[in-house]
Amino acid sequence: MEGQENNRQDLLDLQEFDEEALKKESEELLEMHFLTGENARFRRTEGGFVALTVKEAGEEKHSETEAGTREYDRVGVYLTFPLTNPEEFISIREADEKAKEIGIIEKLSQLEKDQQEMLREQIKLRYFRPVITKVLDVKDEYGYAYWNVVTTFGACRFTTQMSGDAVIHLSDSRLLVTDIDGNRYEIPDFYQLGVMERKKLDLFI
Repeated sequence: MEGQENNRQDLLDLQEFDEEALKKESEELLEMHFLTGENARFRRTEGGFVALTVKEAGEEKHSETEAGTREYDRVGVYLTFPLTNPEEFISIREADEKAKEIGIIEKLSQLEKDQQEMLREQIKLRYFRPVITKVLDVKDEYGYAYWNVVTTFGACRFTTQMSGDAVIHLSDSRLLVTDIDGNRYEIPDFYQLGVMERKKLDLFI
Protein backbone atom coordinates (compact mmCIF):
# COMPACT_ATOMS: atom_id res chain seq x y z
CA MET A 1 0.00 0.00 0.00
CA GLU A 2 2.81 2.37 0.88
CA GLY A 3 4.45 1.73 -2.50
CA GLN A 4 1.19 2.47 -4.32
CA GLU A 5 0.79 5.73 -2.40
CA ASN A 6 4.33 6.76 -3.33
CA ASN A 7 3.72 5.97 -7.00
CA ARG A 8 0.47 7.94 -6.93
CA GLN A 9 2.26 10.91 -5.32
CA ASP A 10 5.04 10.71 -7.94
CA LEU A 11 2.43 10.82 -10.70
CA LEU A 12 0.75 13.82 -9.11
CA ASP A 13 4.08 15.63 -8.81
CA LEU A 14 4.90 14.85 -12.45
CA GLN A 15 1.46 16.05 -13.59
CA GLU A 16 1.87 19.29 -11.63
CA PHE A 17 5.36 19.80 -13.12
CA ASP A 18 4.09 19.19 -16.65
CA GLU A 19 1.17 21.58 -16.19
CA GLU A 20 3.48 24.30 -14.90
CA ALA A 21 5.93 23.75 -17.75
CA LEU A 22 3.14 23.85 -20.33
CA LYS A 23 1.66 26.98 -18.78
CA LYS A 24 5.04 28.72 -18.84
CA GLU A 25 5.65 27.69 -22.45
CA SER A 26 2.18 28.92 -23.47
CA GLU A 27 2.76 32.27 -21.81
CA GLU A 28 6.10 32.63 -23.63
CA LEU A 29 4.47 31.85 -26.96
CA LEU A 30 1.71 34.40 -26.40
CA GLU A 31 4.13 37.14 -25.34
CA MET A 32 5.53 39.02 -28.32
CA HIS A 33 9.12 40.24 -28.01
CA PHE A 34 10.12 43.04 -30.36
CA LEU A 35 13.71 43.28 -31.55
CA THR A 36 15.02 46.75 -32.36
CA GLY A 37 18.29 48.52 -32.94
CA GLU A 38 18.32 49.23 -29.21
CA ASN A 39 18.09 45.67 -27.88
CA ALA A 40 19.39 43.46 -30.70
CA ARG A 41 22.60 43.22 -32.68
CA PHE A 42 23.01 40.93 -35.68
CA ARG A 43 26.38 39.89 -37.08
CA ARG A 44 27.71 37.58 -39.76
CA THR A 45 29.38 34.30 -38.85
CA GLU A 46 32.40 32.81 -40.59
CA GLY A 47 30.11 30.24 -42.20
CA GLY A 48 27.93 32.91 -43.78
CA PHE A 49 25.07 32.64 -41.30
CA VAL A 50 23.66 35.28 -38.94
CA ALA A 51 24.27 35.39 -35.18
CA LEU A 52 22.38 37.51 -32.67
CA THR A 53 23.01 39.21 -29.33
CA VAL A 54 19.88 40.25 -27.44
CA LYS A 55 19.70 42.57 -24.43
CA GLU A 56 17.16 40.99 -22.18
CA ALA A 57 14.61 42.96 -20.18
CA GLY A 58 13.93 42.31 -16.52
CA GLU A 59 16.15 40.88 -13.85
CA GLU A 60 16.72 37.46 -15.40
CA LYS A 61 20.40 36.75 -15.99
CA HIS A 62 22.04 33.98 -17.95
CA SER A 63 25.19 32.65 -16.34
CA GLU A 64 26.59 31.43 -19.65
CA THR A 65 26.47 34.91 -21.19
CA GLU A 66 27.33 38.46 -20.36
CA ALA A 67 24.97 39.82 -17.69
CA GLY A 68 21.71 41.01 -19.21
CA THR A 69 22.33 39.60 -22.68
CA ARG A 70 21.79 36.35 -24.51
CA GLU A 71 23.86 35.03 -27.40
CA TYR A 72 22.59 33.01 -30.36
CA ASP A 73 25.36 31.58 -32.53
CA ARG A 74 22.92 31.21 -35.42
CA VAL A 75 19.36 32.34 -36.04
CA GLY A 76 16.70 31.79 -38.71
CA VAL A 77 14.97 34.69 -40.47
CA TYR A 78 11.31 34.21 -41.43
CA LEU A 79 8.68 36.44 -43.02
CA THR A 80 5.36 36.59 -41.17
CA PHE A 81 3.65 38.04 -44.27
CA PRO A 82 5.95 36.94 -47.13
CA LEU A 83 3.62 37.81 -49.98
CA THR A 84 2.17 41.11 -48.83
CA ASN A 85 4.61 42.70 -46.41
CA PRO A 86 8.21 41.48 -46.80
CA GLU A 87 9.77 44.45 -44.96
CA GLU A 88 7.77 44.26 -41.74
CA PHE A 89 7.11 41.81 -38.89
CA ILE A 90 10.19 39.66 -39.46
CA SER A 91 10.30 36.63 -37.19
CA ILE A 92 13.72 35.72 -35.78
CA ARG A 93 13.89 32.12 -34.57
CA GLU A 94 16.35 29.69 -33.05
CA ALA A 95 18.19 27.61 -35.64
CA ASP A 96 17.02 24.15 -34.64
CA GLU A 97 14.20 21.80 -35.59
CA LYS A 98 11.77 23.53 -33.18
CA ALA A 99 12.56 27.01 -34.58
CA LYS A 100 11.36 28.68 -31.38
CA GLU A 101 10.73 32.37 -31.89
CA ILE A 102 13.21 34.75 -30.26
CA GLY A 103 11.45 37.94 -31.27
CA ILE A 104 9.86 40.06 -34.00
CA ILE A 105 11.37 42.93 -35.96
CA GLU A 106 8.46 45.27 -36.56
CA LYS A 107 10.20 47.08 -39.42
CA LEU A 108 13.55 46.32 -41.05
CA SER A 109 14.07 50.07 -41.40
CA GLN A 110 14.44 50.27 -37.61
CA LEU A 111 17.82 48.55 -37.87
CA GLU A 112 21.12 49.95 -39.12
CA LYS A 113 21.61 49.66 -42.87
CA ASP A 114 24.29 46.97 -42.73
CA GLN A 115 22.04 44.79 -40.58
CA GLN A 116 19.05 45.42 -42.84
CA GLU A 117 21.04 44.13 -45.82
CA MET A 118 22.31 41.17 -43.81
CA LEU A 119 18.75 40.08 -43.01
CA ARG A 120 17.50 40.77 -46.55
CA GLU A 121 20.17 38.39 -47.85
CA GLN A 122 18.91 35.70 -45.49
CA ILE A 123 15.33 36.33 -46.56
CA LYS A 124 16.27 36.02 -50.24
CA LEU A 125 17.98 32.71 -49.55
CA ARG A 126 14.98 31.33 -47.67
CA TYR A 127 12.34 32.72 -50.02
CA PHE A 128 14.16 32.25 -53.32
CA ARG A 129 11.55 33.17 -55.97
CA PRO A 130 12.61 33.61 -59.60
CA VAL A 131 10.48 35.89 -61.76
CA ILE A 132 9.07 34.32 -64.94
CA THR A 133 9.80 36.68 -67.81
CA LYS A 134 8.66 34.45 -70.69
CA VAL A 135 6.42 31.38 -70.98
CA LEU A 136 7.74 29.14 -73.74
CA ASP A 137 5.35 26.25 -73.21
CA VAL A 138 2.99 24.63 -70.70
CA LYS A 139 1.81 21.07 -71.35
CA ASP A 140 -0.97 19.31 -69.46
CA GLU A 141 -0.57 15.55 -69.00
CA TYR A 142 -2.18 13.17 -66.49
CA GLY A 143 -3.03 15.83 -63.93
CA TYR A 144 0.32 17.62 -64.11
CA ALA A 145 1.47 20.70 -65.96
CA TYR A 146 4.98 20.75 -67.42
CA TRP A 147 6.41 24.26 -67.70
CA ASN A 148 9.17 25.52 -69.95
CA VAL A 149 9.94 29.14 -69.06
CA VAL A 150 12.60 31.82 -68.93
CA THR A 151 13.20 33.41 -65.53
CA THR A 152 15.42 36.12 -64.09
CA PHE A 153 17.85 33.27 -63.32
CA GLY A 154 17.76 31.75 -66.82
CA ALA A 155 15.80 29.02 -68.62
CA CYS A 156 13.93 26.65 -66.36
CA ARG A 157 11.67 23.58 -66.58
CA PHE A 158 9.44 22.52 -63.71
CA THR A 159 6.25 20.60 -62.96
CA THR A 160 3.09 21.65 -61.14
CA GLN A 161 -0.11 19.88 -60.22
CA MET A 162 -3.17 20.87 -62.20
CA SER A 163 -5.35 20.81 -59.09
CA GLY A 164 -4.96 22.70 -55.82
CA ASP A 165 -3.09 25.95 -55.39
CA ALA A 166 -0.28 25.50 -57.90
CA VAL A 167 -1.10 28.93 -59.35
CA ILE A 168 -2.65 31.60 -57.13
CA HIS A 169 -3.53 35.24 -57.70
CA LEU A 170 -1.67 37.70 -55.51
CA SER A 171 -3.58 40.48 -57.27
CA ASP A 172 -5.59 40.89 -60.49
CA SER A 173 -2.43 40.50 -62.57
CA ARG A 174 0.24 39.09 -60.26
CA LEU A 175 0.57 35.30 -60.08
CA LEU A 176 2.51 32.95 -57.84
CA VAL A 177 3.39 29.50 -59.22
CA THR A 178 4.47 26.66 -56.90
CA ASP A 179 5.96 23.48 -58.35
CA ILE A 180 5.68 19.96 -56.93
CA ASP A 181 8.96 20.41 -55.01
CA GLY A 182 7.72 23.56 -53.27
CA ASN A 183 9.78 25.99 -55.34
CA ARG A 184 7.97 29.25 -56.11
CA TYR A 185 8.00 31.43 -59.21
CA GLU A 186 6.38 34.81 -59.73
CA ILE A 187 4.67 36.39 -62.72
CA PRO A 188 4.55 40.08 -61.70
CA ASP A 189 2.09 41.13 -64.41
CA PHE A 190 0.16 38.54 -66.40
CA TYR A 191 -0.97 41.18 -68.90
CA GLN A 192 2.62 42.08 -69.78
CA LEU A 193 3.06 38.63 -71.32
CA GLY A 194 2.45 38.12 -75.02
CA VAL A 195 -0.94 36.96 -76.34
CA MET A 196 0.29 33.42 -77.05
CA GLU A 197 1.94 33.23 -73.63
CA ARG A 198 -1.31 34.21 -71.93
CA LYS A 199 -3.19 31.53 -73.90
CA LYS A 200 -0.78 28.92 -72.55
CA LEU A 201 -1.85 29.95 -69.05
CA ASP A 202 -5.60 29.80 -69.74
CA LEU A 203 -5.81 26.55 -67.78
CA PHE A 204 -4.85 28.40 -64.61
CA ILE A 205 -6.61 31.75 -64.99
